Amino acid sequence: MALTPRLDLRQAQSLVMTPQLQQAIKLLQLSSLEITAYVEEQLAENPLLEKDESGEDAFATTEIDAERDPPSPQDNGELRSVDAAVADNTPLDPESALDVESYENLYDTDSGDGGPDMGPLGQRIADNGGQSASRSFEVDERSLDETLSAQTTLRDHLTGQLTVDVNDPVDRLIGVHLIDLLDETGYLYEDLSNVGESLGCPLERVEATLARLQKFDPPGVFARTLSECLALQLADRGLLDQPMGKLLENLDLVAKRDWTALARVCGVGSKGIGRMVDEIRSLNPKPALAFDYTVAQPVIPDVIMRPRPSGGWIVELSSEALPRLLVNNHYYAHVNGMASQKEDKQFINECFQSANWLVKTLHQRANTILKVSSDIVRQQEAFFLHGVHALKPLILRDVAEEIEMHESTVSRVTSNKFMATPRGIFELKYFFTHGIGGAHGGEVHSSESVRHRLKALIDGESADKVLSDDQLAETLQKEGIDIARRTVAKYRESMKIASSVQRRRDKKAQRR
Repeated sequence: MALTPRLDLRQAQSLVMTPQLQQAIKLLQLSSLEITAYVEEQLAENPLLEKDESGEDAFATTEIDAERDPPSPQDNGELRSVDAAVADNTPLDPESALDVESYENLYDTDSGDGGPDMGPLGQRIADNGGQSASRSFEVDERSLDETLSAQTTLRDHLTGQLTVDVNDPVDRLIGVHLIDLLDETGYLYEDLSNVGESLGCPLERVEATLARLQKFDPPGVFARTLSECLALQLADRGLLDQPMGKLLENLDLVAKRDWTALARVCGVGSKGIGRMVDEIRSLNPKPALAFDYTVAQPVIPDVIMRPRPSGGWIVELSSEALPRLLVNNHYYAHVNGMASQKEDKQFINECFQSANWLVKTLHQRANTILKVSSDIVRQQEAFFLHGVHALKPLILRDVAEEIEMHESTVSRVTSNKFMATPRGIFELKYFFTHGIGGAHGGEVHSSESVRHRLKALIDGESADKVLSDDQLAETLQKEGIDIARRTVAKYRESMKIASSVQRRRDKKAQRR
């Protein structure tokens, strides 16, 4: 057969993801903070987009009856979404807002005579035409930026003590350098010989300066090891004697709870070891963390669930986590009519199509999150009524088949999304757990409920009757849970619970 070049015409079908579809998939898996950042970025880039600042508390809502079957995905009568409207530049009719009247008087500050109750000071200002009641020296006319309070950092706290306690300029320079070498916990891990070489001073002077700095507040700062940190704090309390020094040299025995060997090394009795260990536990191994002012970001729930007075549940999207955008059709018509060049018209049309698609995608994202959350509430209703022990095994496929969506879509929806429930705020992934078979073919149990029961058994132990993994497995099997010893050990380790031997030592030490 001769090898010659030739042209063939073939016809085939393939699935291609358009940029719009890729954007929709990307937005579906973003968290509330990420979607807010993305919307802000699009607002800055697209001149036809604007925020919906109408102030109407209208968001998607669905109601779930406790005794009826879940509605089919085609029956969307109760699924009411009020995202941004594209056609007429106005939000949809907020007919789904529930119980708005109950919140109208929450912050009612009327005085009863038609005007707000401003109090005596507010009345004096009003009588003076809005001006200040007086211009005395007590009036603070500084700007807001000048009156804001600043939190003291670890470096400022230590530098202030260095300025007071150290007068020699060379020692001050060494002290400032050592302060800059501290980590966020207050430890000094830099070799002092390297410090002396970089500053051009003898090692003895660096060590002497460090010894003075180690007496600063908070006690334990400038330590190079854990034992040195604890020793500095004990010395500050006047408790660093010879037995305590021996204990600090054998912290590995403290970690092992080997009290017999520790008592022999320190030369004290068992009661003395108990008092010394209690004193060690009262110390702070990371003394500088008190100056860590990192503000923890609160979790903003994407879905809010609350009981309905007549029975059942109300599931609604949170207005804080639901970005609402509008497409400014009037501005689009104005700019498009003024554009004369082809490139300008093409740019305006691209912005208009992109804005419409983004609003539509956010609308579809809200509906999808609401559908998935509502089905989770339906299937896990026993959890919301009775607690963790009633949590049912649930996988992504169960929800996907119920709402007739792909399993990957449900996985994206439940990633980094949170639901506020009467039992607290939970990630949507929390409600998906694998099942553990019941003993003798009984009811299947959720792995999370088994962990909850296992922790309850361990918390109820006494020092004289600590349950081993085999005994825990036997107890759970008697309760109808078919579980092996290795599974009990895996669950126990995942909850960071010590072994039975370690727990027995801890309980006996606490009893002393």
